[in-house]
Amino acid sequence: MEFDFSDDQKQLKDQARRFLEAKSSPKAVRAILEGPEPYDKALWKGLAEMGFMGTAIPEEFGGLGATYLELCVIAEELGRAVAPVPFSSSIFVAAEFLLMAGTQAQKEAYLPKLASGELIGCLALAEGVGNPAPKSISASVERGKLTGVKMPVLDGNAADFAIVAARTGMGHDARSISLFLVDLKGEGVGRENVETIDPTRKQAKIEFSGAAAEPLGATGDGWRILTEVLDRAAVLTAFEQLGGADRALEMARDYALDRMAFGRPIGSFQAVKHMLADMYVSATLARSNCYYGAWALSTNAAELPEAAATARVSATQAYQHCSKNNIQVHGGMGFTWEFDCHLYYRRSNLLALTLGSLSVWEDKLIERLRAKNAA
Repeated sequence: MEFDFSDDQKQLKDQARRFLEAKSSPKAVRAILEGPEPYDKALWKGLAEMGFMGTAIPEEFGGLGATYLELCVIAEELGRAVAPVPFSSSIFVAAEFLLMAGTQAQKEAYLPKLASGELIGCLALAEGVGNPAPKSISASVERGKLTGVKMPVLDGNAADFAIVAARTGMGHDARSISLFLVDLKGEGVGRENVETIDPTRKQAKIEFSGAAAEPLGATGDGWRILTEVLDRAAVLTAFEQLGGADRALEMARDYALDRMAFGRPIGSFQAVKHMLADMYVSATLARSNCYYGAWALSTNAAELPEAAATARVSATQAYQHCSKNNIQVHGGMGFTWEFDCHLYYRRSNLLALTLGSLSVWEDKLIERLRAKNAA
């Protein structure tokens, strides 16, 4: 298979990079890191004005009607800029749930406002420590009322509504799980901040006490829908991770060329060369797998499940590897608050747990490859 982005898509990527370099500078990211605001509202407004939120949302619902390939290149640039906005929660996740499982009325009510940035959505799945599974979900819905606690919820303190996975049947298998749309500003919803490694993408604990819950998709079909949406979101998140990995590699390379020791750039020393080479290999492998995922996503190929898992695993490994070794190349200065290395290290660790941990996606990849080979 041969795949590459078109010239128009590469121009969009360049446009997004220029915009984010101007609007999501390290200074702007640090303002969210150190301040009380849940996200950069000026950047969010700018992204909406550029039309980025509506990239893959159909025109009939207020979007641009472009393809997932355009969304992939935007995701990469958001990752490169460590953009402190709830873009992935709203667009990679919430919008995808609505497109896949929403009724016409739900799409008309939510998608135009997601495309314009007027609404922010999120996914409320996890209920504490451990990877989410049907048996771990205790939140339940009875007679249209949701009760339970979700934590952590990425961007949950900024979101206007949540897609919530809750129990609607007896037993602990996937058929007992359904999805619901819940207004987070309505009655029966309590929210509090949860401290995490990356305050530029804040997380929340959300307690539901008889909150009104609107069904999304068929009853008992929630886990199947969730799995398909997470595969799609995994590809887009992998591109976000790829952008961060590439930028961390660039930062390390530039510092290695500028920093002098014993009258020579430290990049001339073999140990540093090997470290940079390892980072490059990791990022390049991730790019290859991300491109495979982009092709599968854009064509809705049968290979999408394993392509998504492959992209997710390699991009997670690459971002964590590059962000960690970026600090090492910078030496003692890399550990200081003043240098920007920690911004990427923080984000790499946060994204490693988004949509499920690395071990979850490794297990998914193994299971899917086994099933494919057995077929």
